[in-house]
Amino acid sequence: MNHYETVFILNPVLSETQVKETVAKFEEFLASKGAQFVSKEDWGLKKLAYEIQKKKSGFYHLFEYKVEGSAIKDLETEFRRDERVMRYLTVTLDKHAIAWAERRREKLKTKKA
Repeated sequence: MNHYETVFILNPVLSETQVKETVAKFEEFLASKGAQFVSKEDWGLKKLAYEIQKKKSGFYHLFEYKVEGSAIKDLETEFRRDERVMRYLTVTLDKHAIAWAERRREKLKTKKA
């Protein structure tokens, strides 16, 4: 199993319910492929660096998980099929990136507490 991180941006015209449904859909999809979630983050509505589909903002979400490499192609196909997803990026994390992500999560926990 490889360690992956996926960030995706959802259309800003979606209601809060639609955003939650979309995120749940992708969580369930990954779970059906045998993914083990390490972290899930909702970054909320953020301004984009440049317009995408004539939109200036979007709902950002981050998933960090472990799964077999063959599941990534299927996940990205699902992202392309879903019109609510404006952009997505999946990267493989090496040992340095995993350590950095763990430090970032710890920093966020202490900030919230």
